[in-house]
Amino acid sequence: MAVIQGDMGRVSEFTVRRLSNYFRILNDLEKRQISTVSSARLAEMCGVTSAQVRKDLSYFGNFGTRGLGYKVEELKDAIVQILGLDHSWSMALFGAGFLGHALFFHNGFREDGFLFRHVFDVDPAKVGTTWSDVSISAQKDAQKILTDSPVEIAVIATPPDAARELVDMLVDVGIRGVLNFAPTQLSVPDGVWLRNVNLAVALESLSFYLSM
Repeated sequence: MAVIQGDMGRVSEFTVRRLSNYFRILNDLEKRQISTVSSARLAEMCGVTSAQVRKDLSYFGNFGTRGLGYKVEELKDAIVQILGLDHSWSMALFGAGFLGHALFFHNGFREDGFLFRHVFDVDPAKVGTTWSDVSISAQKDAQKILTDSPVEIAVIATPPDAARELVDMLVDVGIRGVLNFAPTQLSVPDGVWLRNVNLAVALESLSFYLSM
């Protein structure tokens, strides 16, 4: 297997997103018992060029054999390591509404090692109820709970005002990864990684192209 080296200062967010796509395609190929894939075929399935595939992978080492392509299992395992999917990540969910419910029960998170340890909400009717084996706690108690039982990632599925109020607390308890589904742009200090996911923006982008 190639040595994974990587210069993270040179790796763009777009490269990381493409690595996620490569991982899913390679995982599907492995399930179909396809043992090798060329850069051209992998590129075609991802909607990029073969040169882009080779450039993305070159940040992390030398993969594949000229004329033979990549060994599917080997490359998939390497990308798993690159993406940090070779161990589990603990998460806290803020917001037990419809979106929060869908995120909590999304099997893909668990399959990739992202596990919800805590769920928080402000609705007294929801506090104390249980999703699977996780009890929903009052959001006002989140700082104490997360101090005593820390996690690595916070997932925010609250209204915008509540999301903005949460950020400082999340930083204070040492959370370094925030996935924000609230329809507002959040900002975090250096050393904390934030990803804003706005579903309305994605739909508006589709609306733009469909209206052309």
